[in-house]
Amino acid sequence: MQISGHQLNAQLQRGLRSLYTVHGDDPLLQQEALDAIRAAARAQGHTERHVFTMAGAHADWSAVLQAGQAMSLFAERQLVEVRIPSGKPGKEGTLALQRLAESVVASDALVVVVALPRLDAAALKSAWFAALESHGVAVRLEPVERAQLPTWIAQRLQAQGQRVEPGEAGQRTLAFMADRVEGNLLAAHQEIQKLALLHPPGVLTFEQVESAVLDVARYDPFKLAEAVLDGQALRVQRMLDGLQAEGTAPVLVHWALAEDIRALWRVKTAVAEGKPLPLALREQRVWGPKEKRFERVLPRLALAQLAGWLQAAHTVDGIVKGLRDPRWPTDAWQALHRLAQTVCQACATR
Repeated sequence: MQISGHQLNAQLQRGLRSLYTVHGDDPLLQQEALDAIRAAARAQGHTERHVFTMAGAHADWSAVLQAGQAMSLFAERQLVEVRIPSGKPGKEGTLALQRLAESVVASDALVVVVALPRLDAAALKSAWFAALESHGVAVRLEPVERAQLPTWIAQRLQAQGQRVEPGEAGQRTLAFMADRVEGNLLAAHQEIQKLALLHPPGVLTFEQVESAVLDVARYDPFKLAEAVLDGQALRVQRMLDGLQAEGTAPVLVHWALAEDIRALWRVKTAVAEGKPLPLALREQRVWGPKEKRFERVLPRLALAQLAGWLQAAHTVDGIVKGLRDPRWPTDAWQALHRLAQTVCQACATR
């Protein structure tokens, strides 16, 4: 059974299951999901907890299997947590997880929780994950995207008895908070808790939030590429400044931008040669949110324009590696700003 993270509490209220698989990258969302399962297990008498961290393909799974089979002398019910930081259990782990999934459902005295990072398509189709999903509850923790962040913050404030002002003033406050904590949900959670300590329940003004919330955003080069395709010029500027301040390698930022430029050019070329857009996108492995972005921007972009961006990306690649071009800034970050904003302006909604 597969559920999303926000459905977990409702599922726990309907009844604790013997097997849970939690997968997702965000540390706050994973911690909250695990805490919710632990609390439900304690309420059902699972007071003894064992934690196993299985690192590497050659980890010893015998202790995990023994914990899943042995009863404690001091507690009637147990909670066993199996953490797989890499998301790859290896050959021995694959067999162990399948055996564990099949055996745990027959026991009322044991709850097993398997904690995993975000899984790729191959892992989601693997035999071991299929066994975990079919014999228990798989909890998928989706990241909170930038567009969802103001609503997420508002919900968290409401849970602690606070809210922003109505109308545009409140939207401005939520947008301000989102800008300051983007890409760092754990810090966002801490800043929201800080507001509960500083101010009583009720309405928060922009001035109160501004004076309390720090700039704790963390930026991802691949999120930058998304902002470029979305035509969000101010956000692109802020993210590039943040990536530079965080010490991100310019070559990584360039790679993320150049990959999208190359993919746009390939898809546009395929469409110009007569291929249907959906087929061209699939062949270039463009799907999900990026597929929607490509479908939106490609009709307004000319093939010659994309070819120009390809050449510009090639030039900036040389700049970030120490080469110079008289037509471009010599500083790598200034060149990245120029490339990103050129693409961003063309992708902006008109």
